Amino acid sequence: MKKIFTYRMALILALLIIVLAACGEKSQEDVLSQLQKNVEDMSGYKAVAEMSMNTGQEEQKFNIDVWYKEEDNYRVALENSVEQNERQIILKNDDGVFVLTPALDKSFKFQTEWPESSSQPYLYQSLVNDVMKDSEAVFETTDTHYVFRTKTNYQSNSNLPFQEIYFDKKSYVPTMVRVLDKDNNALVEVSFSSFDMDPAFEDDDFSMEKNMASNADATTSAEVQGDDTETEELAVYYPLYTAGSEVLEKKEVTLDDGERVILTYDGEKNFTLVEERNHTAPALSTPQEVQGEIVNLGHTIAALSSNTIEWSYNGVDFKLASDELTQEEMIQVAQSVQGQEAK
Repeated sequence: MKKIFTYRMALILALLIIVLAACGEKSQEDVLSQLQKNVEDMSGYKAVAEMSMNTGQEEQKFNIDVWYKEEDNYRVALENSVEQNERQIILKNDDGVFVLTPALDKSFKFQTEWPESSSQPYLYQSLVNDVMKDSEAVFETTDTHYVFRTKTNYQSNSNLPFQEIYFDKKSYVPTMVRVLDKDNNALVEVSFSSFDMDPAFEDDDFSMEKNMASNADATTSAEVQGDDTETEELAVYYPLYTAGSEVLEKKEVTLDDGERVILTYDGEKNFTLVEERNHTAPALSTPQEVQGEIVNLGHTIAALSSNTIEWSYNGVDFKLASDELTQEEMIQVAQSVQGQEAK
């Protein structure tokens, strides 16, 4: 009788352990509720991450610093891990949305609803919003993470339809995001190395003046090349992807303060690529207003509108215009321009 009682007690104890363990595992609804609560309650955060992109001709890596402060203040600093002077900042404050290139004293002001206009793999609110909006999101758990597979919202790039988001089980902050193509290949990966949910900010941390001055001592491309830059001819960059078109005409124009090259492409999809380098020292300027969206080309950030895309890289200003290329094709052409040059 004693053995039977002992066996029953052991069985009950084992069942209790199983039940308690099951109770300790959060459901999808529990996790969603906590994620939403985090977003609603937080007053700000600072995050550090590395982003790798395989959406162009070769892999690009960025070091990213993300700052957020209520109400609706964002600062995302992206620095190419290879070319340190190509640092850019996406800034949102009470005055609007800007993309800044401090070393070149260039700034664009966007008429856009960023960051709500599309998915942002390095912004906490955007990731949680994508999870909340996708009624078909797939949920699973690991020993350390809650993992969601959701649809994305990249209006100008349908080649990235899905993402996997890893949230830490203890803090509910993201630790990794993998953005996938239709074949489930990870073309964009963001790995967070730190995430501070109780940061301190200075009053002017989100001002345009402070952020434009943040890289004032950085060397510009002209300074890197030395004093001979003014006499050096403009290195012409040609796209590797041309949507079935070929160069019809190359026109070179000498400006008072630099050079301009106009490449006209003719074929299945006609387009024009303008490249310009200015040799005079930059002066603090009013931001150039853009009706369009912010697009990360991999090697730099671009301004995309209905029929144009423009960006700066390696001291050269680029503008691609076409009434025939789709927005996705314009992005593909722009991505392929990087790194291909000839005198």
